[in-house]
Amino acid sequence: MKLKAHFYTLIVALSTILAAPSASRADVVTDWNKIALDATNIAPLRPGPSNLLDAAAVQLAVYDAIQAYEHDYQPYCTDIQGATGSPEAAAAKAAYDVLKARLSGVNQVLFIDAAYANYLSANGISPMDAGTQVGAAAASCINAMRSNDGSFPAGYPPFFGGTGLGQWRPTAAGTSMAAPWLAYVTPYTINSPSQFRPAPPPALDSPEYTRDYNEVKSIGAANSTSRTQEQTDIGNFWNLNYQAVIHNMLRDLSTANIDNISDSSRFFALTSTATADAVIASWDSKREYYFWRPITAIQNGDVDDNPKTEGDPAWNSLIGAPPYPDYTSGANAVMAASTRAAQLFFGENEMTVVVKKTPAGPSRTFEKFSAVRDEVVEARIYGGIHFRFADTAGRKQGEHIAQWAHGHFFQPVN
Repeated sequence: MKLKAHFYTLIVALSTILAAPSASRADVVTDWNKIALDATNIAPLRPGPSNLLDAAAVQLAVYDAIQAYEHDYQPYCTDIQGATGSPEAAAAKAAYDVLKARLSGVNQVLFIDAAYANYLSANGISPMDAGTQVGAAAASCINAMRSNDGSFPAGYPPFFGGTGLGQWRPTAAGTSMAAPWLAYVTPYTINSPSQFRPAPPPALDSPEYTRDYNEVKSIGAANSTSRTQEQTDIGNFWNLNYQAVIHNMLRDLSTANIDNISDSSRFFALTSTATADAVIASWDSKREYYFWRPITAIQNGDVDDNPKTEGDPAWNSLIGAPPYPDYTSGANAVMAASTRAAQLFFGENEMTVVVKKTPAGPSRTFEKFSAVRDEVVEARIYGGIHFRFADTAGRKQGEHIAQWAHGHFFQPVN
């Protein structure tokens, strides 16, 4: 009982800090984006990058709740008429109800409840504010829409790939592909997971495969002598929690460049749904092709029927290979989707973008959105965990999804 009491006290303290206004806070949209991401990082943790689905659902409910007042952009799920009360109350309630519907862990629920109560108190919002009814309506529509979308199924069978040439198999024995069901989740904006599925990866005896094999074998090895210190630093930097880093980046961009909750709600709805759809699309490609990682390819290079790929059974990569196939690169898909969607929202490529590995840890600063995408392509090769063709295919996939979302959703009201 004492342990539970102490943990609850910690949860309340953390949620109080998150909910309290400060000189640097942007708005209710960014506040609840952070609360949502923090909630998904409390055990039981979502597998792989699948908490991007939760973030998208939250942002869509917040978007519809705010547009019930602002009427600047077309609603996503429901067009709420006659909204009264506070739009901040509506947005907070929308986010709260979606999180309560999607996260059921005991500690998660404690955190969400405490965050909501403290947010209302810290911002002078009554729990009876009429805006909470608007938020509840927005959340109810999103929760109903996503109730049978194929996400987080119980008892989904594991996927171990295959043992044939070119086929992915776990690098740690007995470890299933993380969240194999992600390939079949109903997307948020694109028509199907396979809408932007690329052509198959190159054949093992092709010049493209040979080129990319030899490149990653040389520059991505744990003990590489061809990789510079700067390249090593870049490879290690991008070995990170992409879903947290993306949303930290988006919050910073919103705080620095957006001055109203209507545009903020649209920014996060656009970027979060494009990013969620990018991970769904990447997983579709991974399940369709289940192409092997460089570590498996190089350790089996002498038996791949390509005389130009010399094998090395002892080869290892700079960073550990994640538990899912190579093609397409999920990291490149989600970073491309988020940065391209942001670029389209702001209408320009040249903006200062700061990517923080952790809130107080190392960061990298870019002057163009495209420069972020360029570096992630290279970083996963320096890390030794992707072939270049998997990185570039993932990047294109993410960019196309962002363009689709921007062109078909969250449009201005005529």
